[in-house]
Amino acid sequence: MEQRKLLRTVETVASKSFPSFRELMQEVVDQLVENEEIKVTGGRVWKLNRPEKAYQIYYQQGSVTRIRKNYRLLVDDFPIFSKIAQKRTVLADETDEFLIKKGIFKYSASGFGSKLKIGDKSYYEYLIAVNSDDVDENLGYTLNIVATILTSKLKEKRITESRVNLLEDIDSAKRLQKSILPEHEYTFHDYQLFGVTVPARTLGGDFFDYLPIGDDEERLGITIGDAASKGIAAAAEAMYISGAIRMASKFQIKISPLMTRINEIVNKIFADDRFASFFYGEISNDRKGLFLYSNAGHNPPMFISKNGKKISYLDPTGPLLGPAPQSRYETDSLNFSTGDVLLLYSDGIVEAANNKFHFFGENRLKNVLRKNHINPPKKIAYAILDEVYKFSTEDSEYQDDKTVVIIKKIK
Repeated sequence: MEQRKLLRTVETVASKSFPSFRELMQEVVDQLVENEEIKVTGGRVWKLNRPEKAYQIYYQQGSVTRIRKNYRLLVDDFPIFSKIAQKRTVLADETDEFLIKKGIFKYSASGFGSKLKIGDKSYYEYLIAVNSDDVDENLGYTLNIVATILTSKLKEKRITESRVNLLEDIDSAKRLQKSILPEHEYTFHDYQLFGVTVPARTLGGDFFDYLPIGDDEERLGITIGDAASKGIAAAAEAMYISGAIRMASKFQIKISPLMTRINEIVNKIFADDRFASFFYGEISNDRKGLFLYSNAGHNPPMFISKNGKKISYLDPTGPLLGPAPQSRYETDSLNFSTGDVLLLYSDGIVEAANNKFHFFGENRLKNVLRKNHINPPKKIAYAILDEVYKFSTEDSEYQDDKTVVIIKKIK
């Protein structure tokens, strides 16, 4: 059979929709046996059983007497199997006594699928073998084509399954990430809070949290962080840090030792190129509005007074989490008065870029805060995001996760 015609025939069969790869493979073998131009009297597929170090009969078709189910050929007894891994297709005389009794004297065999290791030798995942009254090079060429197409279809199937599994994993990760984020609105004694995060991709490296501390919840921890990079790796780091902070908050550790310990853990768990900026602060029912905080290399939060005249910054009190395990973190403080607002935000806000590659920047952010600080936290947050989206270009390569957390003293 002319090779191009054979190629089209096999591709036509392989392009059909089959419930499983096995059914596709069976159809291809059936076509080989039934095609009068190819003159094959019997076809078999053998599947490598690595634990048994053997090829096991997987499918058979044709006029040759049937081989019993699960019949095995040990790879150590047949050196030709490793030869197939080197040459792809062989023409050979049958040497197995049992198969000879079945009427198989000469055959052509070709490997398809992945190559797998047993000891120091490689073997194809599957073998397709056919016997014919005329075992020659043309039959070998035929099997080469069939094996190549089957390998291609098997890879295609596995890539598709891998994508489906990845999408399922990402969907699970999205649900998990969403589950660790707090409700957007939160009221604690004399304070109202609102936080929101918008990932640049399906999964993000930004995170924030509200952490009630103590049995009677006399304090509330507020966190915001930004794990380096984007995607799954950043999301995993973000979820890990967020989870570690949640656990640590149960023990009511003071802020500086807490930051030191989290940094040591991030350094130990993640690779040398992984790091995160992180801000942690605590409000309480203190009548003077005391706010304690520590800033591990995060964007300095903006604190605006009730009259809107003064904006001050909560600068870093220590380095980024991760790179240096012996880092120290100091604790600083400020006092809220009624009407004061604290804005926590991530890089994605100030580094949102337009089509001229200009950043939104701190000055624009300050202007939005000044215009909106008298509003409830939710309105302030959405006003900021609205201005950022009006300014930026959605498909810019500079877009990053965007997170905003607003804390306002209302009494």
